Parts: sequence; structure tokens; C-alpha cells
Amino acid sequence: MNKTVGFAMCGSFCTFSKVIPQIVSLRKLNYDIIPIMSEMAYSTDTRFGKAADFVSEIEEITSNRVIHTIKDCEPIGPKRMLDALIIAPCTGNTLGKLANGITDTAVTMAAKSHLRNKRPLLIAVSTNDGLGTSAKNIGQLLNCKNIFFVPMGQDDSSKKPNSVIADFDRIPDTLENALKGRQLQPIIL
Repeated sequence: MNKTVGFAMCGSFCTFSKVIPQIVSLRKLNYDIIPIMSEMAYSTDTRFGKAADFVSEIEEITSNRVIHTIKDCEPIGPKRMLDALIIAPCTGNTLGKLANGITDTAVTMAAKSHLRNKRPLLIAVSTNDGLGTSAKNIGQLLNCKNIFFVPMGQDDSSKKPNSVIADFDRIPDTLENALKGRQLQPIIL
């Protein structure tokens, strides 16, 4: 039986072109994907593309409608809908909310609802302040049960010395390990 994985996207719009191919990779590995997007990711057009185009592409890849409201994410836990949940990209804003128990977006509700089942939550960081203000949130979440990080590193240490981004290509390996209760190492690249 195939595993069902939630794939939640936050508003690090510049990484969508790196993240969406990972949804394709997971589908090729026979995971059933339930797509989730924050309200901002679902509805905001940017210089990186139109929201409706991203939504359409993701729905075509997964053969599922994108969940994008708090109300529609709430049943994820009670119905035990997911074997794992991936947040990719996970912004500094979402990191802070997760670390402090704030549930005010579709993505944070999906995470809260999912974690009640003690199943893996994978975080693929993409934030310009990962080695700044968000560092404490990453540290706090590293110490939580059932939370796993996709390996990450600085993406431009000379121009953006606090910026951290996950190696999105490592999502499938991180997922495979997390489903066995293990953190893929090394976390810091």
C-alpha cells in the first residue's frame, strides 16, 4: 500500500521551481501526495510566476486539489490522512509559528493536526534569516519529537550571510529516513 504524504508549501516563491520537481520525484516513488499551500502561496502572483499556474501544475502532478484553508486542514489529524507531512519551502515566518505553537495558516494547522498522530513532519527551510532571528526557532524545532529537517546550508554566504536553504533534492531521502524514525545526516551542509 502506498504511503500518503502531505506536501505543504509556504511563500518562499523563489524556491517553487526547485520544490515542485520534488513533488514529481515523490510521485515517481509511488507516494500519494496531498498538496497543501499557505493562503499566501495559493493566491499571490509574484515575479516568479502566477499563483494559479503553480496551483494548476501541482494539482496535475498530484491528481489532488490543493488544500489551502485552515478549515480544510483541520481534519488531517483526526482522520489520520497522512503518513508524513513535508513543509517545503518552510519560511522563517512559518518556523516561528511552529516553534511557538501559533496556528493561523493552512500550513501551520496541517502541521498541528498531523503531529497529534506522532507521525513525521519534515521541514525544508528557506529563509533569509536562518542564521539570524530564525536560528532559535530552528534550534527549538530540532529538539522536538517527530520533527525532521531536510539537510540545509547557506545559499549565498557573501551576499546573504544569514540565509539558509534546504537541499530540496534530499527530500526523498529525508522522507525515507523520517518514516523509519531517523534524521538524515548531516543536517548542516
